Parts: sequence; C-alpha cells; structure tokens
Amino acid sequence: MLFSCMDPNRVEAGCDEAGRGCLAGSVFAAAVILSPGFTNELLNDSKQLSEKKRYQLRPVIEAGAIAWAVGVVTPEEIDRINILNASFLAMHRAIKDLQVQPEHLLIDGNRFTPYTGIPHTTVIKGDAKYMNIAAASILAKTYRDDYMNELADMYPDYCWKQNKGYPTKAHREAIRRIGITPYHRKTFTLLPEQLRLELEK
Repeated sequence: MLFSCMDPNRVEAGCDEAGRGCLAGSVFAAAVILSPGFTNELLNDSKQLSEKKRYQLRPVIEAGAIAWAVGVVTPEEIDRINILNASFLAMHRAIKDLQVQPEHLLIDGNRFTPYTGIPHTTVIKGDAKYMNIAAASILAKTYRDDYMNELADMYPDYCWKQNKGYPTKAHREAIRRIGITPYHRKTFTLLPEQLRLELEK
C-alpha cells in the first residue's frame, strides 16, 4: 500500500526521473502535487506496471493533480554535466514549471541537489512508497516513451520502440554496425568492449 504523501498538512510534490540508464535520448523527470484524498488502486511504481496501465493512469494522474510538470535534459547536456546532475536538473526544471509552488519535495532516491527555497526528503524506492512519487514516475516514463517512439521513427535500426534507448543487445548491435546518432550519449560506454569509442568515424 502506498501512502498518499509524507505530510498531508503541507503542499508536497513527488519527483522522479526516467531514462537515467539509457544510452540514447534525453532524461525526463516529473513533479506531481496530488489533490488531497487522491487514490487509485492501480497506482504503483511505473516499473511494476505494464505499458498499457501506465498510459491508462497518465490522464487520471493529470486530472487528479493540483499541479504537475515534466522537465527534460538533452543528451548534449547529459554529456556536459553527467547523468546524475542531469537527473537532478530535469527534476529542478519540472519543479520550476509547477503552477503551484510546493512547500516540500519528496525525491525518489538517496541524493538530490537542493532546490532553492523548498526543503526536500529523499526516499529510497520512494515510487513504491508514496503516491505522489509513483505518479511522477509514471508521467516521466510515459512522456519519455512518447519521445523515444518519435525518435524511433527517425532511426528505426536501433529498435528504440522496444528498448527506449536502454542498452539491449539489439541496440548495441546497431551501434556496432552503423555507429551512433546525434541522440546518443557520447560519454556513456556505448559498447561493452569500448575503452575509447572513436566517435568521429
């Protein structure tokens, strides 16, 4: 059973990211402030849900939220500041775009760069403990999946509709066979045997 939030007496936003471990594509994050009393028996960590259920829940979450927003950090930014900082930046961008300013942030994970003026609490596996983090995980995941599906139409060889940019065998075989796209993260180990990938071939 998920708790609705950490403290029902304050305006609290749950935050989570999607795409941190991918070889390609932007990292997405969402921030969600759920309405008091919001409940849905299907709501859970996005990784525990089928794709169909995630997309069923997205409009339910958006309709049942006081405010929600999605933040994006590009592959170029990821290569420049590293994926951990990029994940935090994506959360910051989502928080900044909320139409209601939260009084507290619940962050999935064990680390976070503080957002100026708003205290936060990190929660390991928070998307399986709090509804507002679970809701954020679903929005981040589904909006990122939409984005990767669009890229997959441009670059079908990498099977991004299936792997969403994660390091599957098919994805890595395509990198080995035809090289990288502008959406690959050049600072990541794109091939297992890679010591130093020659990016300018």
